[in-house]
Formats: sequence, structure tokens, C-alpha cells
Amino acid sequence: MLAGALAAALLSGCAQSVDPIERLGLKAAQRVHPLHAHHGRAYRRWGLPAPLAPAPRPDRPAGRTDERLPPVLDRVPTHDKVVFLTYDEGVENDPRFIDMIRELRLPVSVFLTDSSMRPGYARVSRLRAAGAVVQNQALHDVALRGRPYDEQRGEICGQRDRLKARLGAPTRLLRPPQGRYDRTTLEAAADCGVKALILWRPVRGLGAGRRGRGVTPHSGDIVLAHEPGRPLASLTVETARLLRRIQARGFTVGRLEDYL
Repeated sequence: MLAGALAAALLSGCAQSVDPIERLGLKAAQRVHPLHAHHGRAYRRWGLPAPLAPAPRPDRPAGRTDERLPPVLDRVPTHDKVVFLTYDEGVENDPRFIDMIRELRLPVSVFLTDSSMRPGYARVSRLRAAGAVVQNQALHDVALRGRPYDEQRGEICGQRDRLKARLGAPTRLLRPPQGRYDRTTLEAAADCGVKALILWRPVRGLGAGRRGRGVTPHSGDIVLAHEPGRPLASLTVETARLLRRIQARGFTVGRLEDYL
């Protein structure tokens, strides 16, 4: 009997040691894993009705007719119910937005010029550490279209090299400043190792239609999540509103780089 009781006690102890929540209690386990509990509540803090659904495994990208020049995309060819959130310069100056990305684990792509990040890259480093992917938008916020090849190549390759030197991160996507480009831009981008030029679809496509009816987003839409040139003081509010619209239509947010 003693041997049987001892064996039962040992088995009981082993069973209790498997799950820390059962062994320590819920509160103690949350103290052991505070980040897990924090992320579990984050969506409420940012005004979302539910956590963001994880993006599905990406489809294979479609083939291109011209393999030498990068494609120009405002939408990714996919059947997955995902949209992609992109941002331009200014977001690195908003610490609340950096908190939002980190707490929601929000997969966003940010396209920055070198002139927008001076005098230092510290804020951009924090943005990247929070989970954003930083991509190229040329050295200066000037339209590339119509400029000679050497000048366009200097703008694109120059910012690629700055980002690599300052952040240690290679870039393979380009958003031409102001969305303006020409064939010379594509040729210069290809020579700088760019895999795709990224444009965007208007954010209003996820809002109300002309008569107040909702417009359904399309799978793979690339969204500029703020209006160009508009002050970004309410960036987190605008992003939360956009996320609620995306969720209400049965979509989620994917990481653009995973699909390209």
C-alpha cells in the first residue's frame, strides 16, 4: 500500500508540474509571463472589438511578364482576405503609434526618406524594434519622374545604402516619393535591387460609399493608412478606426513583405 501511495503521489506531482497555470495559479502564471497577458488585453486599449486575426499563410506570388523591371503594385494578387497597411514619413515621430504597433503586433510597412529621419535614426530604430518593416522612399521627398537616370539611381540607391548602414536592414521595396515615377524610375530601381514599386489604394475604399453604404475591401489591397500631407497627430485614432473597418468586413492585416 505504501509503495502504491508513493507512486500515486509521484504521478500527481509530475502531472501538476506540466502546466504552470495549474501549478502556480492563474495570477502567478501571468507574473511569470506578463507580456502574454499584456498582449492579450492590448486590442481593448486601442479600441478594437476583438484581437486581430492572424494572417493566413501567403499565396505564392504571381509570375511577371517582364522579369527585369520591378512590378508596380497597389494590390497584391492573392485570394487571402488580407489588406496591407503602409505608412510614409512622420510616423516615426509618434511614440503612441510605436506603442500601438508593438502592443497589437501590427504588421506594417513604413517608407521613409533620409531627409525625414535626420538628425538621427533613433526614432526609426524604435519603430523597427516595435515590429515595423522600414522600406525605401529615396533620399529626398522629391518626385522622381522626369529626372535623368543617374539622379534617380542616386536617390534610390543612396537611401538603400543609408538604411543598410544605419539600421543594418536591407530594403527591397520602393515607394516613389509622391507616387510619381516613369520607366527610368523602374530601370534605376531594378539596378538598385528593388523587387517592387509600392503604390496604394485610397483609404476611403474601406469606409462609406458615396451614398453611405460600406465598400468591401478587395483581397490584397495596399492601403496608405493616412492621407498624404495631412498632420499625423491623430494617427493612432485613424489607424484604430481603419482596423475596425477591416475587421467588420471579415478581413485582417497581413505583412506586405511576406507576400512579395
